[in-house]
Amino acid sequence: MTDRPLRPPAAYENPEFLDRREARTLRILSEYLEPESRLRDQRVADTIVFLGSHLTPRGDDAEAAVAAARRGDGDMAAAERLATRARYYEDARELARRLTEWSKNLGQGGEPRRRFVVCTGGGPGIMEAANRGASEARGRNIGLNIAIPGEESDNPFITRGLSFQFRYFFMRKFWFLYLAKAIVVFPGGFGTLDELFEVLTLIQTGKLKKRMPVVLYGRPFWDDVIDFDAMVRHGTITEGDLNLFRITESLDEAFDFLTAQLKAHFLGDPGGTPDLG
Repeated sequence: MTDRPLRPPAAYENPEFLDRREARTLRILSEYLEPESRLRDQRVADTIVFLGSHLTPRGDDAEAAVAAARRGDGDMAAAERLATRARYYEDARELARRLTEWSKNLGQGGEPRRRFVVCTGGGPGIMEAANRGASEARGRNIGLNIAIPGEESDNPFITRGLSFQFRYFFMRKFWFLYLAKAIVVFPGGFGTLDELFEVLTLIQTGKLKKRMPVVLYGRPFWDDVIDFDAMVRHGTITEGDLNLFRITESLDEAFDFLTAQLKAHFLGDPGGTPDLG
């Protein structure tokens, strides 16, 4: 008896083909359709996006560094800088926890959708902090990871079934913004600044129709890194553009501002959310 030849794989099951240049359109479309399908199944229609550095240390790591420096094992100035940065980790964690608890209480009136779910880039640092805070409030949360050589995998606090992996930055950015009803930006590097300025550009140019509050958290960082007033003086933005965001150093102010804006512009407004049905 002669062996029958193996059946070739279907094109959609052929990883060699799917990784070729000719299949790029399929990959891009998959990064739209697959997240849409999962988010619809989970009834997620509104998110609060947290952006910030993946290098932001945890509070307990900073405390350990300070304690070691006090014992003479390490540089105290460096340890204190670490502790300053770690404060943003703990503030992101607490803000995400508060917003998640607030959002969960909105469902008591029979709201069918999962409202204002915390969403991050899925990695360590500020992203981990926000996912962690939402998880500690027993709320669902989302991680939109990007495949980068040498980068860590998703953090352990993302809700199972809501961790996504993207090949393309622009598709990841699309999902950051498509369901977002508010954005909180903590101190960060090139990636954080890129995401922030894209959001501000879309709001400024009217391409983003929804009224979306943007909070820049950490006044010393933002005042030092970006001189928005200088941009006004140089005529590259207008005075009114400074109203597109709010800078704060206060956890309470950030929470009160965000919840007030979300109540004013999205609660009770069925047109304020994209149709995922």
